Amino acid sequence: MDILEILILLVIAGICGAIAQWIVAFSPGNMLVSIIVGVVGAYLGYLFTSVLRLPPLIPVGFGAIQFDLVWAVIGSILLLLLLSVLRNNATPRIFWRG
Repeated sequence: MDILEILILLVIAGICGAIAQWIVAFSPGNMLVSIIVGVVGAYLGYLFTSVLRLPPLIPVGFGAIQFDLVWAVIGSILLLLLLSVLRNNATPRIFWRG
């Protein structure tokens, strides 16, 4: 795996994290945090699909690394919901901007 493949995967993970931040309406930081949330969300999505034996919906892969976009966004949403509950000590509101 070369550096270009890693950068492309990080950009895709950042987009998945940004989509999850938009859906949950909670942003713990800047674009670097979006990338981290996207990477961790992709891993959580992979764990969910392997444990529940769910099929991949939109797989994306470069080189040896492959992950599913839909499950990465869902894993990022779950991670952000958990972070918002732990940080704000309140119930999360999805799509709420008030």
